[in-house]
Amino acid sequence: MSNFMDMEIFARVVTAGSMSAAGREMGLSPAVVSKRLRRLEDRLGTRLMQRTTRQISLTEAGQGFYERVVAILASIEEAEAFVSRRSALARGTLKVSAPTSFGRLHIAPHLGPFLQQNPDLTVHLELSDEFVDIVGEGFDLAVRIAELSDSSLVARRLAPIHRVLCAAPSYLEKNGIPRSIADLASHACLTATPQDHWRLEGPEGLVSVKPAGPILTNSSEVVRESVLAGLGIALRSTWDVGPELSAGRLRLVLPQYRASRHVGVYAVYASRRFLPAKVRVFIDYLAQLYGPAPYWDKGLGQLLPVGTASGDGVFSAAE
Repeated sequence: MSNFMDMEIFARVVTAGSMSAAGREMGLSPAVVSKRLRRLEDRLGTRLMQRTTRQISLTEAGQGFYERVVAILASIEEAEAFVSRRSALARGTLKVSAPTSFGRLHIAPHLGPFLQQNPDLTVHLELSDEFVDIVGEGFDLAVRIAELSDSSLVARRLAPIHRVLCAAPSYLEKNGIPRSIADLASHACLTATPQDHWRLEGPEGLVSVKPAGPILTNSSEVVRESVLAGLGIALRSTWDVGPELSAGRLRLVLPQYRASRHVGVYAVYASRRFLPAKVRVFIDYLAQLYGPAPYWDKGLGQLLPVGTASGDGVFSAAE
């Protein structure tokens, strides 16, 4: 059992980011944590992490060991839960990464009912528009909006994403309504990533547009507020501007065009084997909350472009 304890201490240090933080979580002194880590490394005959006074970093051997230890500890947790007839209960801390705006709008407001259903669970939600290293940074899962490609991770599709061109009525009244993709060249096109192109699907297939406008920003929320203020045309997701489209505060532009139908909301995690109950119940909760016809698209009706990506289930992101 001491060997399992050493592995748990090692995993907790990696997740917490320091020996002192791990010690506080486990009720151990930093000296005891350090001693147990040294004993683990001595037994394995290799160094698992580089340690300084301020931070730790995993060695290559440590990274591989950590991935396997997490699976072992999860299986032990599931075995104990089965014996104690608590296999369906989620316990502990669930560390989740999510995009900033989406997390604020569509995860944070729904945490109350989820925590009421799982009173033994604590949610640690970190919002960032960067793709975090799930394993290396100790996340249980990440919610991502993407067209997933090559990856060793596992993903479950939670909802489709509709990204459409839109503008405020005031902008269209002042500047006219584009009738073709070529017309966009004479309009203010707002984007948070000016180096990128808008890759759209339309009647003629895939088209690419280089947006250019009067605002330079790294913030998607600045773009959102700017298009609502009538400063230009933007490519926005319906999860972000659905209510504004329904209310007429924004109007579709070139509705026959939309961004890739393969982009979706995904829950991404390290492995489908030994999936902890806390991860499973959270993914199931989001999948039921969003679904193939998410609530943010309700009321849009004929506003949405024809053709919707469908499909659900669990698969390797590389598949």
